[in-house]
Amino acid sequence: MLRIIRVVLLVLVAVLGLAFAVLNAGQVELSYYLGIWRAPLSLILVLAFAFGALFGVIACLGMLFKAKRENHRLRKALRLSEQEVTNLRNIPIRDRH
Repeated sequence: MLRIIRVVLLVLVAVLGLAFAVLNAGQVELSYYLGIWRAPLSLILVLAFAFGALFGVIACLGMLFKAKRENHRLRKALRLSEQEVTNLRNIPIRDRH
């Protein structure tokens, strides 16, 4: 059911994006330091969102790698703790009577 909802939402976003692109097909000028670029407004907006997403992912990579290192460290500590518990359980109990 969740998969169907995702597909429907994806199709809805694609249709809305296509309608936006058709309605905003006019040429605009993008001025930057080295010159001017003429392109449709929808293309410039899509590229701006794509670059924003790319820079956002790059900005989050440090936190992601830090979390992965911490996860690895915690898994190693868990394995050592489980091994210690297993070793303690295997030690025979000696009663002093």
